[in-house]
Amino acid sequence: MGTIRLQNIRTFSFHGCLIEESKIGSDYTVNLEVKTDMRKSLVSDDLHDTVDYVLLNQIVVEEMAIRSKLLEHVAHRIIVRIFKEIPSISRIIIQVSKLNPPIGGDVEAVTIEMEEFRN
Repeated sequence: MGTIRLQNIRTFSFHGCLIEESKIGSDYTVNLEVKTDMRKSLVSDDLHDTVDYVLLNQIVVEEMAIRSKLLEHVAHRIIVRIFKEIPSISRIIIQVSKLNPPIGGDVEAVTIEMEEFRN
């Protein structure tokens, strides 16, 4: 087993329960960690034998562009899509952070974290 991490993927998205959030948007970061079997790619040195992190980034960016009220919802969509499109991944840990959330206080970010295993 091996781990691939994409750290601080930045997006400008329109998630949130407030109507204003759907209009003005906010900055977000996503951290993604996936577990996969790397034994074949260690020997072959071939991209087809591993997980392409370009595809992982593309999935995150595309799903973050689809509005959700809850960060949990968008994170779940990302997980489902990764498991569907990349069969070699066995576990996913994802963190989705809204930077400077409109919660009436001086808060740098609100983050949700989810961990899922392939069934």
